[in-house]
Amino acid sequence: MLPSSHRSSYKNYYELVTMSTLDREETARYILSVTAADVGSPPLTTTQTFTVDISDVNDNAPIFNQSSYTMYVHENNVPTVLVGAIRAADADVGPNAKVTYFLAPAQPTEQPPCSCISVNSENGHVFVLRPLDYEQVRQIEVLVIASDAGSPPLRSNVTVRLVVVDENDNAPKVLYPDQDSTPPSSELVPVSAEAGYLITKVVAVDADSGQNSWLSYHLLRATDPGLFVVGAQSGEVRLKRPVTERDAVKQKLVVLVRDNGRPPLSATAALSVLLLNDFSDVHLPHSSLATEDESNSLTTYLILSLTFVSLLFLASLTAFITHKTCKRKELKDGQVFYGAGNLQSDLVDAATAGTLPHGYCYEISLTTGSGNSEFKFLKPILPSLPPHKSAFTIDINDFPHILSQKIF
Repeated sequence: MLPSSHRSSYKNYYELVTMSTLDREETARYILSVTAADVGSPPLTTTQTFTVDISDVNDNAPIFNQSSYTMYVHENNVPTVLVGAIRAADADVGPNAKVTYFLAPAQPTEQPPCSCISVNSENGHVFVLRPLDYEQVRQIEVLVIASDAGSPPLRSNVTVRLVVVDENDNAPKVLYPDQDSTPPSSELVPVSAEAGYLITKVVAVDADSGQNSWLSYHLLRATDPGLFVVGAQSGEVRLKRPVTERDAVKQKLVVLVRDNGRPPLSATAALSVLLLNDFSDVHLPHSSLATEDESNSLTTYLILSLTFVSLLFLASLTAFITHKTCKRKELKDGQVFYGAGNLQSDLVDAATAGTLPHGYCYEISLTTGSGNSEFKFLKPILPSLPPHKSAFTIDINDFPHILSQKIF
């Protein structure tokens, strides 16, 4: 029912006026029936029906469907990942009901909103624009505004909280014993110590949170694994049994520190233990250990040098033997060629005298136990050489001093 009444305006003209404020969001349309009656007898009447539509004005601001929003994103996320959406509705119609979203600008005294979050202005989808690191930022809060398109526009805002979920991306870090110290420190244990003796405690931390930061300790390797035991939760290193005379003075241990993430990450802690009769001899093991390390390094260098020299000697010896073998084979074949330049000067003079007008090549055959040598005639190699360039025929009996020379 339209809260209205009528009043006379002029003669038989009447006005229909409202009696209270109308709200289109409550009732958008009214249907009225107006009856006019005369004063005759009997009176006559006429009825007319009217439809009244209430026009909209921008009197409603957008309203979010939640008082606040909490969204989650895993650290090391991919860029522009969708993490959620916000939604606001406006009770008005038409342009007065069109809602757009945007991040609230920071006040002059406030920090600017995080640039890693973006809100779609049309549908309110929230995106994380870049990878986040849980160890650097664990939660982000931004203020999002929803505004309609009325004139003047009406607005409302809501808080969006983005929670970064931890991933197991950090390995444990050993704090004690210091793994960067030079020289590494050693723990001292008396040889009279009994089983359960506390040697040291490995201390480590993990930058992750939750179960990703739960650490357990394990003995990875040791000089004598049966001598030590490591507390899985405490990291305490203790003697598993009493020390005996057969145990080495210097014991090396490696403790594995592992977190409870999926997949688990781990780190190792190396430490040395010195078994001493008297703590006054603490300097002796250190010096002897240093000497032992230097001696091991020197021994390694000496072995490498000796190996290199031996290989070089074997290569040289092989080359020498090969060379000698080839020489002996050539000598055994026994073919020697002589020309004018191969003989002594007095023989060259004989050649220049022109005993033979043409150059010849000869093969000398020497036999063991024979005083004579034979020269076998071959063919001319230069048929028209000048006399001073020619070879010649030699009777070995005419030059006995030649036999005393070695021919290779």
